[in-house]
Amino acid sequence: MNSAERRRQISSLAAVHGRVTVVELAEKFGVTAETIRRDLAILDREGELYRVHGGAVPAHNYRTDFTTLETRSKSSLAAKRAIGKAALKVLPPDGSTVFFDAGTTTGMLARAIAEANSTQDPDLMAPKLNIVTNSLTIATTLADSPRCEVQLIGGHVRPLSQAIVGDIATRYLGVLHADVAFVGTNALTMDHGLSTPDAQEGAIKRAMVTNADHVVALCDSTKFGLDYLVSFATLDDLSHVVTDQAAPEGYVHALEDQGIQVVFADPLDTGKSANSTSTETAAS
Repeated sequence: MNSAERRRQISSLAAVHGRVTVVELAEKFGVTAETIRRDLAILDREGELYRVHGGAVPAHNYRTDFTTLETRSKSSLAAKRAIGKAALKVLPPDGSTVFFDAGTTTGMLARAIAEANSTQDPDLMAPKLNIVTNSLTIATTLADSPRCEVQLIGGHVRPLSQAIVGDIATRYLGVLHADVAFVGTNALTMDHGLSTPDAQEGAIKRAMVTNADHVVALCDSTKFGLDYLVSFATLDDLSHVVTDQAAPEGYVHALEDQGIQVVFADPLDTGKSANSTSTETAAS
């Protein structure tokens, strides 16, 4: 096989899998790692791929930008609302401790919990939870909510996302433990897992993932197939993915094949059944 054909196949593999690595490509094509690195450098210059540590991703899938909380909150709004309500189904039982990271979709789950707890019917209320979060928005949303004990971690406030980040926050999470971590993500691929463009927020997300027994990713369908610089969780870390009905079928099957429970949001769901038993809870 000549070098041009090899590079064409490398581009095709990257498009299919969302990411390729130097080690895997060298083994597949029977060439040295240095040869593959030269191929990736050429494809990068040609705009076919974007080189990342250890490999490359399709150029059109790679993102480095970070948008403000206000901008992100308006993106896929209906899907995020539905996902937030669907995530009520996988809340752990009374007395559990949960991590909520600073994301717009996790913010929708916080709103759904607050709405469920505003009712006078105990059958419709969310479980009693100890909530640890690095989100100013989520802490404010749930601070006055019955059945919620809210702990906001300390550290540096990032204006763009209203998130607490930095070494102090990361170290503090390192001594905590949660039954379930609810995390949002900017992107999801089979090879790179969950990723974000910001290293500081990625470190917080990773600390939550590491120190929780179960991890629930809230991911609307627009995030599948995208890839950002900082991977904070592999698919092996996940117990559940809550997404909307437009999630790509191939990804859904691949996640389920890895033992991850995929929970679909109903756009028409009113979110009134906080204690629904129709879906296995994340901490069961």
